[in-house]
Amino acid sequence: MLTRLIATAALVCASASGHAEPWPAKPVRIVVPYSAGGTTDFVARQIAQKLTESTGKSFFVENKPGASGTIGTMQVARAAPDGYTLLANDTTYTMLPSLFKALPWDHEHDLEPVTTIAQTPVTLIVPAGSPFRTLQQLIGFARQHPGKLNFGSGGAGSSTHLSAEVFEQRAGASLTHIPYKGAGEALMGLISGNVDLLITATPTAIPQVKGGKARALAVTGASRVPGLPDVPTFAEAGLPDYKVTNWFGLAAPKGTPPELIRTLQGAVQKSVQGADFRERLAGMGAKPGGMPPADFAKLIRQDTVTWTQVAKAANVKPE
Repeated sequence: MLTRLIATAALVCASASGHAEPWPAKPVRIVVPYSAGGTTDFVARQIAQKLTESTGKSFFVENKPGASGTIGTMQVARAAPDGYTLLANDTTYTMLPSLFKALPWDHEHDLEPVTTIAQTPVTLIVPAGSPFRTLQQLIGFARQHPGKLNFGSGGAGSSTHLSAEVFEQRAGASLTHIPYKGAGEALMGLISGNVDLLITATPTAIPQVKGGKARALAVTGASRVPGLPDVPTFAEAGLPDYKVTNWFGLAAPKGTPPELIRTLQGAVQKSVQGADFRERLAGMGAKPGGMPPADFAKLIRQDTVTWTQVAKAANVKPE
């Protein structure tokens, strides 16, 4: 708390003196609380590059994985609120209260939501050598052989875990959960054939499908993804009640000056609305973000309630 007060006071004094350099005056660190290779890491690196180009200052990604994202998140929550340490978070953040009896920061108040970077559909993928070529084949087998098929995830209670739990509920099937330390490792588990299926953000799935390392059976959303034109939506594949999307965004430590939050939100919004960024996202079925901080905060609160209910239904026990 003392560190935050000192940092905030320094910012106020510097602004009042009129001699402070405008933000950013030095490199900005974006902490990704997961291992490299997952969608959050990918999205964070994309926006870091765009912000570096637009500001002329370095924005760099630092991976701090562990404990379902809490290690990296805690580091940002305890950082100085000066705009030079940010958190790249995702839907998993709204699931953390369901995973832990107590978090080492105040989930609702210790981070300032800045804005979303993107919202993406999710895709169910299986190994390239899987015998399943349609969603109905997989569901039929899973119903006839409870627990025989397994699914990978980026950790207990992660978005990849709870997205699969919702799939089990909607499909009326029983699967075995194989948790990994991150979404990137779960993807490697699928590619190597150690897990039978993975439900992951579409930007992560597309390169593996196009590279012949995985097969996509269905994608969420109202329409097919341009990057996977031959892959049906879940509705087309016979499971219309399965509707899951992921968001990816930025947050800052509590106490970060509102004007700095607005500046950062505006910079992200401008970047994601650029033609090249929009085209890149569109090919993945993703929508650009940029929503105002207040709207992002509301989304986080709503999703926390929704995923808490899913976790309880899946009998996820807080640690």
